[in-house]
Amino acid sequence: MPEFTAEVIGTMMLVLFGNGVVANMVLARTKAGDGSWLLISAGWGVAVFVGAFCANEVSGAHLNPAVSIAMFVAGKMELELMVLYIAAQFVGAIIGAALVYAFYRPHFDATDDADAKLACFSTGPAIPGNMQAFFCEAIGTFALILPIFLMAAPSLVHGSGPADTDPILGLGSLGLLPVGLLVFGIGMSLGGTTGYAINPARDLGPRLVHFLFPIKGKRDSDWGYAWVPVAGPIVGAVLAAVVYRLMA
Repeated sequence: MPEFTAEVIGTMMLVLFGNGVVANMVLARTKAGDGSWLLISAGWGVAVFVGAFCANEVSGAHLNPAVSIAMFVAGKMELELMVLYIAAQFVGAIIGAALVYAFYRPHFDATDDADAKLACFSTGPAIPGNMQAFFCEAIGTFALILPIFLMAAPSLVHGSGPADTDPILGLGSLGLLPVGLLVFGIGMSLGGTTGYAINPARDLGPRLVHFLFPIKGKRDSDWGYAWVPVAGPIVGAVLAAVVYRLMA
């Protein structure tokens, strides 16, 4: 399939699983209503893993405009391809959020808490303050991107020939598990301040769905905060790419 399609499908699965675990925990009358932040963090780690192994073979599974921007800044991606990837990621995020709403629609209707409904689509700060939240999103994304750049690929040394002839040990989908664990770790360590969007498409795409869809009893979509989980991850991604280039 084309790279655009791979990024759409991967990001769609990311949001379906990720926002789905939030809906499963915060909406009324689900069987996971007594869950915890551990459930959210683990769910998002699995979401990244699933989305990544759906797209990795074709597109490299960016699934996140911050990743694509960092790849461009680091000289690992052309501008035209970066724009294509970002467009696909937003399309996939919107589709994923729409599926979450369709799947949990009776529970949205049964829920009185308008803030909980918004949380099923987008993030927000635990303590109000856009600049502090911006800082947290930037650092959280930096903590995502730099380890991705530094992650070592598995290799199998065979014989005594030069290193460039060593065969590569392929792990298939299991090779993407460290990225899921990384997101799980970010959620457990750094996620409690803003809900760790660390992905502009994952936040803005579903926020648009919340704004446009006829969700019973919904509140406003908090557009005054919406720039934070877009700009913060972009700044963090660029910073990580610059640090990586300096190290390289």
